[in-house]
Amino acid sequence: MDPRPVTVRLTGVDADRMLLTNLVLARGVVDRAAERRTDAQWQAVRRADPRSRVLRVSDGSAWVQTFGPDSAELALESAADVDAEAELTFLGVDHDDVAYFAEHVGWPHDLEGDAQWADLRQVGARLNPRDAGLMVTAVALDNWLRTHTRCPRCGAPTEFNAAGWSRRCPDDGSDHFPRTDPAVIMLVRDRDDRALLGRQQRWAPGWFSTLAGFVESGESAEAALRREVFEEAGIVIASGPDDIAYLGSQPWPFPCSLMLGYHAWTDDPEITVDGEEIAEAHWFTRDELAAACESGEVRLPPTVSIARRLVERWYGSELPGDWSREIPVPPR
Repeated sequence: MDPRPVTVRLTGVDADRMLLTNLVLARGVVDRAAERRTDAQWQAVRRADPRSRVLRVSDGSAWVQTFGPDSAELALESAADVDAEAELTFLGVDHDDVAYFAEHVGWPHDLEGDAQWADLRQVGARLNPRDAGLMVTAVALDNWLRTHTRCPRCGAPTEFNAAGWSRRCPDDGSDHFPRTDPAVIMLVRDRDDRALLGRQQRWAPGWFSTLAGFVESGESAEAALRREVFEEAGIVIASGPDDIAYLGSQPWPFPCSLMLGYHAWTDDPEITVDGEEIAEAHWFTRDELAAACESGEVRLPPTVSIARRLVERWYGSELPGDWSREIPVPPR
């Protein structure tokens, strides 16, 4: 008989097997209408339509209007007012048949109006689902378009293609598409239902989060999870069928990650940090975490991150905003 107290995560509805539904950067509601990306005639008509909207994006930021600490929206303009020669990325169409595009500004200089440049860490949680989805997509594509301007086969300059969703090499005819790097992010729990949080070497003292790492070539997500937890904290994830629980995913375009979120369990809580990527790691009960956050000794990931939601799933409720290391929008 297995003596492990699995009842700690099987009370009433098995919440650990329900997917996360409140991931801030996974709320997009605009239809991407991928079939229209190569329809040049349709694209031309929509670019000339004054109802179509364009967001400005540059180097990870978008042109955004903020309204106090809790609300923001994209500063959109009519597509008909944008230079007809500008390369615009097609983002999709909403339920009112309004088309959305992104203009890739070469550098984040100030534009007309009362908006400002802000990145997703600063305003992602303040945006409505439509704007959050548009900005995530636009930033991800902008990151790729700016850094993949040459053909990886022959080195020739590539051309903007498929409304921003690919680049074509005019020399060898090859097409190249945006990359997405899968990464695992996991809250590790022990048999006393404590949570493991770590601090990266480059973070300020008191900044703690879940462990995370990229999936390597030829590796499954679950294998990557086990490898990263052992490499960073010396923790071995248990081998039972219920010891890794997938909970959801969220795009994280910094510059091109897709974060796969998990809870995972260990039978041996002894920590041995690598000392290179992870400076320190500690186990917390719910009461210990609350006390450390209330005193300011610990600061948690911001609400825009999947790490925050993984911690809240274990904790049992949303956590106060002043427990997090929120990044404010700089004043104009």
